[in-house]
Amino acid sequence: MKKILSILALATTMTTVVSADIIRIEMGGGVWRETPDVYVKRTNSDGVLHLNGTHTSTKKGSSQAYAWLLVKHPLPIIPNIRFEYASISYKGLISGSVNGLNIPSLAPTTTDIQEYDIIPYYNLLDNTFWTTIDLGLDAKLIKSDVVVSPVTGFSGYTTTDTAVIPFIYARGRVEIPSTELGLETDVKAITDGTNTMYDVRVKIDYTFDFDVIQPGIEVGYRRQKVKSDDESTQVDLDYSGVYTGLMLRF
Repeated sequence: MKKILSILALATTMTTVVSADIIRIEMGGGVWRETPDVYVKRTNSDGVLHLNGTHTSTKKGSSQAYAWLLVKHPLPIIPNIRFEYASISYKGLISGSVNGLNIPSLAPTTTDIQEYDIIPYYNLLDNTFWTTIDLGLDAKLIKSDVVVSPVTGFSGYTTTDTAVIPFIYARGRVEIPSTELGLETDVKAITDGTNTMYDVRVKIDYTFDFDVIQPGIEVGYRRQKVKSDDESTQVDLDYSGVYTGLMLRF
């Protein structure tokens, strides 16, 4: 989170030396009330945790931080850039074995996930007739820390895994004429027919129309989904919930 705050602070400093006619900066952050629904079943020890068994979540919601920053410029060949951060945390239960260690009974687990997105994109429409459409690519870095608690006959296990996943990125926005309201949705998705992963958001925001810095508020709903089903692995991960936060536009 400190890295995200540093990026936001740097962007604020940039606006004091760069004209808004040359570069435009928007940023936001707040709280995502996500509820996890996780089910993983493996019949081998490949993948995260080297699991041979099942892993399920307790489906209890938690409040997690998110932040985003986008930079637009007038150069048509060079893509614009957007950065995002989000965290996910949940508790669950594991049975079977992890990393070759047998678990005699259900073992409580705690999973903390940090997501960092780097999104170069192009404006297909830039507030044309109050409509913006962006299209680009997303490199999502996912860092997960999993702690499997000790139970009788099992000493516990801790692991950290990192992966980078590419996505297609699309964003649409409509400004409601004669108001300061905006409606927006964005989608990150990838599939190979067997494995599917997507991250979808819809929101409404209100911007206070000041001269230089325009603050605002945003309220939306976000859902992340991972689905995989083959001979040895069944994965169904779903993190979803309402988010609310503050915005700044320069």
